[in-house]
Amino acid sequence: MNTNGTTATPICDALRASGNWNPNWDPFAKLDPAWTEQFMAVGMGMAPMISGVLDAKTIEFIAIAVDASCTHLYAPGVRRHIGKALELGATKEEITAVLQCVSVLGIHTMSLAAPILIEEAAAYESRVEATPTISR
Repeated sequence: MNTNGTTATPICDALRASGNWNPNWDPFAKLDPAWTEQFMAVGMGMAPMISGVLDAKTIEFIAIAVDASCTHLYAPGVRRHIGKALELGATKEEITAVLQCVSVLGIHTMSLAAPILIEEAAAYESRVEATPTISR
């Protein structure tokens, strides 16, 4: 608690100041600032992002990758982080490279399903070929 009786939220405050605060977080930050601060520190892993270990452009590249990944697909975040990366001097080619790197996450769809498709198609064709046709 601060001396004025409010909960200290240095991570949330830093996210707001840096422009990395998502307005969708406002309702739960208002309801429970202490929980939100802890969630941002631990659950969202924000502390490493605002610690200064990584430069701002690299942080934006990571945020683009997370938001654009097939497991997240959060378009408002992709838009926000691409805009911020461009402001920080990122090129379209660098951002494209980030998107190309993260797109590999979706390759597991094909590596899992393509062999199954081949097996099931072969089994289906075997059943069709083995089924006698009725002549009229």
